[in-house]
Amino acid sequence: MIPFANTWPYDIIMKDIYVAECPFCQSPNVLLPLKLHELKSIHEGKKKLLVFPCCHSKLTLVDTDRDYLLADTAVRNHQS
Repeated sequence: MIPFANTWPYDIIMKDIYVAECPFCQSPNVLLPLKLHELKSIHEGKKKLLVFPCCHSKLTLVDTDRDYLLADTAVRNHQS
């Protein structure tokens, strides 16, 4: 099981994949360089290197679900 700290929410808007905020530089409404068919292949087991276009930070995606991208490293702060 992947820890919650390794997840980041995403949205699909008109076949484009967005995150509300970059987990690295906090830029708002970031359009990700991912296609819808890639979400399915990641969910089926293919890893994907995601480079955020706002700050060029890298994240390896290991799984997806309908709401979250799941990474191999923590992307959330441990704040309450």
